[in-house]
Amino acid sequence: MPTLLFLSGSIRKDSFNTKLCRAAHSMATAKGADATLIDLAKFDMPLYNGDLESSSGLPANAITLKELFANANGFFIASPEYNGSFSALLKNTIDWISRPHEDQEQPLIAFKGKAAALAATSPGALGGLRGLVPLRMLLGNIGVIVAPTQFALGGAMKAFDDNGNLVDEQNHAKLEAVVDELIKIAS
Repeated sequence: MPTLLFLSGSIRKDSFNTKLCRAAHSMATAKGADATLIDLAKFDMPLYNGDLESSSGLPANAITLKELFANANGFFIASPEYNGSFSALLKNTIDWISRPHEDQEQPLIAFKGKAAALAATSPGALGGLRGLVPLRMLLGNIGVIVAPTQFALGGAMKAFDDNGNLVDEQNHAKLEAVVDELIKIAS
């Protein structure tokens, strides 16, 4: 079974995308995957700045997170949609961990050849679908193999129970199909 990372592009308390990410993580764990849930709030980093990188190198949190990605076979991202794109938090995270921090380090070691699965949820009818398009494009540009199946869940305010579980069996099955595909292509 592959080693997989699960992360949400939101650090908001009670984030719907974090709930979706946790549900996917539980599914992967139940299937026997070595699955780690990552909370980006624990990896605080400044906005990417080439001058800062030149003077100080990568932030310690970027190095730690990059090592987690480098040692994983793949990752699952649940991303909120902001103005038709993915979150600035997620973009900044990807920008920092895409940078080399050691001499002779292979370019894009955290991403190149890794598998990824994408999902989103929002209160709106499209469920964050529009934000997955630029995220898929970015990941493809840095060498990630993005699973063709993705999941966008509309009506997020009524989609989860008090424990963060999906209440609709059909939505559960759709998310599980994404997790199954990630496990398959990351193996």
